[in-house]
Amino acid sequence: MSEYGPRGKRGRVTLRDVAEAAGTSRSTASRALAGTGYVAQSIRTRVREAADRLGYVPDVSARTLKGQSSGLVGLLVSDLRNQFYAQLAAGVEQTLAAAGQQLVLVDDHGSEQKAADGARAFLAMRADGVLLAPVGRAATRTLVERGTPVVEVDRRSGVRGCDSVTIDSGLGAREAVGHLLAQGHRRVALITDETMWDTGQARLKGYRAAHREAGVPVSRRLVLTLGLRPADPDRDVAAFLDHNPDITAVFAANNVVGETVWQELKRRGRRVPQECSLICFDDMTWMRMVEPGVTAVRQPVYDMGVRAAELLLQRLAGTRGRPEVRVLLPELLTRGSTSAPRVN
Repeated sequence: MSEYGPRGKRGRVTLRDVAEAAGTSRSTASRALAGTGYVAQSIRTRVREAADRLGYVPDVSARTLKGQSSGLVGLLVSDLRNQFYAQLAAGVEQTLAAAGQQLVLVDDHGSEQKAADGARAFLAMRADGVLLAPVGRAATRTLVERGTPVVEVDRRSGVRGCDSVTIDSGLGAREAVGHLLAQGHRRVALITDETMWDTGQARLKGYRAAHREAGVPVSRRLVLTLGLRPADPDRDVAAFLDHNPDITAVFAANNVVGETVWQELKRRGRRVPQECSLICFDDMTWMRMVEPGVTAVRQPVYDMGVRAAELLLQRLAGTRGRPEVRVLLPELLTRGSTSAPRVN
C-alpha cells in the first residue's frame, strides 16, 4: 500500500491522503502524528491507524522548511564491530525513542574524512542534534559552526561549544595497573590502540602514575601502540611479545586489544595467569565466559549513552549555558586472569 495512494496512483502517500482516510483535516492529522496540540484520543488513534495502513512516511525536508523539528538525531561511532559502541548506541537509542526522536547511526571506521562526511550527511538531513565519538576535529567543528547541538561521547576533540560525556580513564588505568604492581609484577606491558586522544592519553598517564606510586620504573619498550585501525594487530602483538619475553602481565587498553592479546597468549600456550596476567579496559561478555575469567575495568557504557542522549535532549529543549562535561566512574572487577608472578 506504501507504493500506491488511496486513489490507486503510484507515488508517495501524503498527509492529505492520511487525513482523507481518517476523515479529518490535514492540520488535525498533522497534530495527531506529531503529538503536538490538542487532538482527541479517538481521532489520534484513527489518524495513526490510517497512516500505518497507508504506509505514510513523514517528509522530513518539508517539516524542517516549515521550521519544525526533523525528529532525527545522528550518532557517529568509530567501529560497529566493537561491542562497546553497540552498548553505547543501545543507551542512546532507547533514551531518544522515549522522547520521540529517531536515531540515525553512521560508522566512520576510524577515519577523520569519513567522520566529516558523516557530519555533512547529518546536516543535509537536518538532524536536530548529533552525538559522536570523535576521531578528529573536523566533524565536530562542522556541526558546531552550523549551530547543530553536539555531544561528544567517550572522547573529546577540544572543539569549543559542545557538551561531552566521558569515563575517568586515568583512574581506571591507574587502578588496573596498580592492582598488577601490588601483586608483585615489575614487567607490566601496556598495549593500546592510540595515545593521541584524551582517552588514550589518560590511560597512558594512569599506567605511568601507577608505576610512580609503586616506585617502579617505566620502560618505554613495554608500551605498544597499535593505531585506531591497525592493518594486522595479531602480527603486531606477536612481534611485541617476541621482543619482550620477560613480560609477566599485560594491561590491554580496550576490549578489542584485550581479545587480541588473549588469543595470542593462548596460541603460544602461555598460561593465564600463571605465566602472564591480563587486565582489560572494558568489561565484555566474552571476558566472563572464558576460563579463567578476565579481570577488567568496567565502563558504564549503556549509562554513558543514556547520559549523552539526555544531555542532548536538554539542549534541544532549549537549555542554555556553558558546555557541560560529565565524567562517569569506572569499576575494577577482579577475576581469575591476574595473580602474583611465578617465581623462577
